[in-house]
Amino acid sequence: MKSGFVALVGRPNVGKSTLLNALVGHKVAITSEKPQTTRRRILGILNLPGAQIIFVDTPGVHRPHHLLGKRMVGTAVRAFREADLVLHVVDGSRPVREGDRQVAQLLQATDRPALLVVNKQDLAPRQTGEEFRGLAPYREVLAVSALREVGLERLVGRVVARLPEGPRYYPEDAVTDQPAELVIAELIREKVLGVIRQEVPHAVAVEVEEMASRGRVTHVRAVIYVEKESQKGILIGRGGTRLKEIGTLARPEVEEVLGTPAYLELWVKVRGDWRNRPGSLESLGFREH
Repeated sequence: MKSGFVALVGRPNVGKSTLLNALVGHKVAITSEKPQTTRRRILGILNLPGAQIIFVDTPGVHRPHHLLGKRMVGTAVRAFREADLVLHVVDGSRPVREGDRQVAQLLQATDRPALLVVNKQDLAPRQTGEEFRGLAPYREVLAVSALREVGLERLVGRVVARLPEGPRYYPEDAVTDQPAELVIAELIREKVLGVIRQEVPHAVAVEVEEMASRGRVTHVRAVIYVEKESQKGILIGRGGTRLKEIGTLARPEVEEVLGTPAYLELWVKVRGDWRNRPGSLESLGFREH
């Protein structure tokens, strides 16, 4: 049997999380047009006859401006070193950027085999793949469109061909290793990213404080943390309208995760400069490994 860990790496906003969801066939990672949406290592498990691929979505590699950013980049770098195979995902609709070069340099500092995955191939000029090909000694170059689910079958086939023989690491019905509380917290944050258009989104973290079954309904209490009082007001909105909108958007997906009707209770609290405070990062699960 073939099995192994496959890291999806790249600069922010190249479509890694969209690609992960499309490959696995389930929404295991939130997506947004805003950069640095992915903050953690997220596993997506694809079970096939005779193979199990554990895709590892990683935060976008960037030049960090706070402690959270440093830990995010550290998470991505560790994924390079621990993977059996690396997929360097690039945005084919744009020319090579500094972030792409930064990822390529990190790749060359490891001994991990890597494939170049040119995403958004439906929007890419014909010569784009050649521009990216010279960044690192990739074993192969593959063009896909994660959004349109084009080229994924061939990509999976090439990944399986390069995986080692190994055990089935996770049960056949598993699609991720994330606990429900973390999945729900991320779904709520995704809705915040979609609703808020100001400086607030990057300062937001979400923590599920309590989940309890009460009859047929699961009560979920979650706290949305921001860094300033002004951000709290923006997030709540006049008369609580924005917070209610976030809850309304999140509830159907929360219920899908839980498999029950859900009562979603959202609170907004200020935790000053949490992105630069080790204690705050630890308590929110952004640990330094």
